[in-house]
Amino acid sequence: MASLVRLPRRGAPATTDRVPRVVVLGNPNAGKTTLFNRLAGTNLRVGNYPGVTVESSEAQVTIAGQRLQLVDLPGTYSLCGRSAEERIAVDALLGMHGHVPPDLVLLVGDVTQLQRSLYLAVQAAELGVPMLLALNMADEAETLGIDIDVAGLSDALGIPVVAVSARTGAGLDDLGARLVSAANHPDRARSTFVTPLRDDFSHAVDAATEATRGWLGASVGRAHGIWALMSVEGGEEDPTPPAVVQTIQALRAELDAAGLDVDNEVAAARYGWIDDRLSLLLKVAPGNGRRFSDRVDRVLIHPVYGFAVFILLMTLLFQGLFSWSDPAISLVEAFFGVLTDGAQAVLPPGLFADFVIDGLLAGVGGVMVFLPQILLLFLLIGLMEDSGYMSRVAYLMDRVMRSVGLHGRAFVPMLSGFACAVPAILATRTMEKRRDRLLTMMVVPLTTCSARLPVYTLLIGALFPAAIGGVPAQGLVLSGMYFLSVFAALAAAAILGRTVLKGGREPLLLELPPYRLPRAATVLRMMWDRSRVFLTEAGTVILVCTIVLWGLLAFPRVDLASLDADVAPETAQIEGSYAASLGRGLEPAIAPLGFDWTIGIGLIGSFAAREVFVATMGVVYGVGADVDEESDTLRERIRNTRRADGTPVYTPLVGLSLMMFFAFAAQCMSTLAAVKRETKSWRWPIFLTVYMTALAYIASLIVYQGGLALGFT
Repeated sequence: MASLVRLPRRGAPATTDRVPRVVVLGNPNAGKTTLFNRLAGTNLRVGNYPGVTVESSEAQVTIAGQRLQLVDLPGTYSLCGRSAEERIAVDALLGMHGHVPPDLVLLVGDVTQLQRSLYLAVQAAELGVPMLLALNMADEAETLGIDIDVAGLSDALGIPVVAVSARTGAGLDDLGARLVSAANHPDRARSTFVTPLRDDFSHAVDAATEATRGWLGASVGRAHGIWALMSVEGGEEDPTPPAVVQTIQALRAELDAAGLDVDNEVAAARYGWIDDRLSLLLKVAPGNGRRFSDRVDRVLIHPVYGFAVFILLMTLLFQGLFSWSDPAISLVEAFFGVLTDGAQAVLPPGLFADFVIDGLLAGVGGVMVFLPQILLLFLLIGLMEDSGYMSRVAYLMDRVMRSVGLHGRAFVPMLSGFACAVPAILATRTMEKRRDRLLTMMVVPLTTCSARLPVYTLLIGALFPAAIGGVPAQGLVLSGMYFLSVFAALAAAAILGRTVLKGGREPLLLELPPYRLPRAATVLRMMWDRSRVFLTEAGTVILVCTIVLWGLLAFPRVDLASLDADVAPETAQIEGSYAASLGRGLEPAIAPLGFDWTIGIGLIGSFAAREVFVATMGVVYGVGADVDEESDTLRERIRNTRRADGTPVYTPLVGLSLMMFFAFAAQCMSTLAAVKRETKSWRWPIFLTVYMTALAYIASLIVYQGGLALGFT
């Protein structure tokens, strides 16, 4: 067939000393990114793909004296450009829409799931791209009794094939040598494979090829026509020229009228070709190790036992967030205590000293104290993901999600939402239909992100006992808030999916990988990448908000000479500040929820970022908390704060009401900005803010007033 069209990037200068560009392609869970990181080492550079905000990774490496530019593509099962990941992969392979055409494709396949991996391989091969196939997980294949004729597979595909293990590093030297050879001699790595189709499809394929040739260039071949028939759909997110869209739609209509399904025909032809070769090239020992995964799955994906195990694991995880991280939290508190003492000793009394001690250290330190819990949360979730367990959770949750109208793939963004809603919203691009993406975006912010965790752990640690009658009360309350968020997201999806965003349901295609021992390097990298978002916000958004809030609390300056002798200067300063005026102005609206004006100050700041509430309380009580010197932590100060009549400001009921507000309110400007960017409209972020804030107020009102009616205080 004809070779790939090599479209130069517009405006790119010609050069003779260029570095070969190698794009890394593969299925999710095939170990593609692990292999990429092995090859990249410390040269990793993170950016975005042209025209989209999906994160990309690039690295320039030197192998056997040859420099190569590696680009990691998003994981994808197919090259039909219907989801964002598929469109990025196709654009990268064809050099379209701002992408530089690759000199070589490094396709990473899972040798333990070879049929699925080869389906992506034949799609790329028939497009004529120079390609090298790396069969990953060779160590697991040996354990499972899987034997593949690598040389025979190379002959069948017409491209180089090498077996490797990204986890252990086995085969990487051979892979490096073949990468250099293929990059320097791309014609030797170019396949001539073309999907064999019946004559019934010939006219449509030929016409689609001609239309595609007018779009991409004179060198495209029959495989590009097949790709266009399966991929071009039109619509606002399809960049295909309108004339090509009209031609393809007309051809598909002709096929449909004749009772011919091009998608099924092509898939059947490809899988038929793959199965014929694998029957000769692949040998699997009887009773291989996959049986262990199957036996475990009888429990973990059981509709009753599976949910019971999941709930038990989550409860243990959340209880561990308190008991296991407490020593590290104490160390962070002690560290900021030392910084505060040092600042008091060095800085002369005055406004600047107040700013550093009561503003910066009290605010940011009050949030940073929860970093150990966030690290531990992502560590435990990373262990479950890398072991293969999270795929089972997705399978379990799909049964529930389909019942409320959510696409099964929505579980991935919702799971990401427990870290941060921003990347979770970006993850909705894996869904093909705009309705499914919008519905998922509207409910993902309800999941309990890491920004809520500092608020929850502060209130739970301050107001709830560690155990009641031997039952771990704090862990149960925290796990209850997480499960509440899942229930709320599903309930909101059920309502919105039947009203504002009506639409049909799509089936979930999901891989259940074999169980594996988690790899420490992978889990730690995952933990750090997700925690980095929290640290970034602590160093930017929270810092800025803390400075603003300190200014609102520190001004206007109170005339200390006019104060009564029994009035503390710190208390008078807070009560006469701009922040107090804002809080008192809000107090009539939030008093039915059990909140006073100091909590109102925190709520105002928290709409920039939820964690700012903790920083605000740190500033408020760091500036004017009149408590014993021994009670110097924020939790102690919250526990001991009293109203003018001597009653506590914070009680378990107030704490629960406040957590309910934080569970549902849209308190994150970054999330709203991400929704605006993804939907290209202000309509949806405004709708999200209104419905979530109303839901938060109503839920908090019901909890507090209902608790009072039942006799709680």
